[in-house]
Amino acid sequence: MSQHDLIKEIGQIRSLMERSSKFMSISGLSGILIGSYALIGAFFGYVTVYGARTDFRYRDNYITDSGIIGKLILIAAVVLLASVLTAFLMARHKARKNKQTIWNATSKGLLIATAIPLLTGGVFSMLLIYKGAYGLIASSLLIFYGLALSAASSFTFKEARWLGVMDILLGLLALAFPGYGLWFWATGFGLLHIVYGIIVHQRYEK
Repeated sequence: MSQHDLIKEIGQIRSLMERSSKFMSISGLSGILIGSYALIGAFFGYVTVYGARTDFRYRDNYITDSGIIGKLILIAAVVLLASVLTAFLMARHKARKNKQTIWNATSKGLLIATAIPLLTGGVFSMLLIYKGAYGLIASSLLIFYGLALSAASSFTFKEARWLGVMDILLGLLALAFPGYGLWFWATGFGLLHIVYGIIVHQRYEK
């Protein structure tokens, strides 16, 4: 065996070991769908607050108006539920297609790594709602979600880390520019998720 063949075989073994230690059943197409859900949710959130007008300076309602925050929470809950179901069902389908199990040591590690920042961010956001600090919710969700993705990248695709970093930066920008949280939310959860899904699909599923 030549040195070139030996190096190539070692590289293949390394790649196989790396793939076996990571949860690769996450679907890139699910990322595209989740991003689309977020954009749809952002549209309904925009209409709820600003009405059907295209002038961003004009709004029909304010978040503090009666019933508005409840409608926004409902929209976010529907988007979250649809996203979780889509991610789970498509991951299960991909795992079965590859004759793998969706529940193993790697997926357990992934769940634990992401659960801590996600649950913390969820509780933190509920406290913000309770305190009436609505302007901080979008930035907080982006930051904690970005932290969860960064933690998840150790167990799945490396691209998740970059998505997480971008979401954290968007969350910080949302803090710096209050009043534009919906736009940062749509960019982070919507557009970036779609780009991430396309990259994962092109690199790992074709």
